[in-house]
Amino acid sequence: ETTWLDLSYSGLTGEIPPEISNLINLEMLCLGNNELTGGIPPEIGDLVNLRHLQLWSNQLSGGIPLEIYNLTNLFGLWIQDNQLVGILSPQIGNLVNLRNLELWGNYIYGEIPLEIGNLVELEYLHLGWNLLTGHIPLEIVNLTNLRELILISNSLTGEIPPGIGNMEYLIYLVLGGNNFSGHIPIEIGNLTNLEEFNLWGNNFSGELPSEIGNLSSLERLWISENNFSGSIPESIGDLQNIYSINLWNTNISGEIPTEIGNLINLIELDLGDNNLS
Repeated sequence: ETTWLDLSYSGLTGEIPPEISNLINLEMLCLGNNELTGGIPPEIGDLVNLRHLQLWSNQLSGGIPLEIYNLTNLFGLWIQDNQLVGILSPQIGNLVNLRNLELWGNYIYGEIPLEIGNLVELEYLHLGWNLLTGHIPLEIVNLTNLRELILISNSLTGEIPPGIGNMEYLIYLVLGGNNFSGHIPIEIGNLTNLEEFNLWGNNFSGELPSEIGNLSSLERLWISENNFSGSIPESIGDLQNIYSINLWNTNISGEIPTEIGNLINLIELDLGDNNLS
């Protein structure tokens, strides 16, 4: 009885045969990095023992079949870097054991369903480079095990939910290339494991909170192309691990704080196209 089928990097072409459902004992199906075409066969939903489904980096098209949401034992769903079109169904909330959800680089549109908040075991949520709209659902704050929240390059709007400060394990917060607005919540200062804080190319406003200085693990602060006000907080000098700061074209003013000289690991500093004095 086959429990593991790994044919990634095998030069496979053509479609995934519906007969795949005969391998009822499969726990891991890895078909990544091939040249597979056509849709994901709904029969995959019969593989109820599946824990890892890897179809990444192919040329798969069509929607995500609803039958996938029957796979309640899934730990990882890797279907990124394809040509999948359609919405992310509210039934995603059925996959309560999911640790990895990788959907980036497709044509997923519509809103992020609030049922995403059911996935309390989730550690990696990568929905970037799609066509998503609407707000980040408030229910996302239930995902207190999240390490990476990557929503880059969509058409998302609204504000950062303050409850994001509960995600104490968060390492990557990447919201660049959207239409987000509002202020940076002061609760961001709780994220002491954060290494990348990425908000470039949005419509954020308000002052940069001094709580940014609490981000003791921060390595990259990329918040260029926004519409902030006020000056650079002196607390930026507390970011002892930072090596890259990009505040280009953010409408900040005032003087550059001398505390920036404390940042001995800094390699890149872009403060261009502002109102600094």
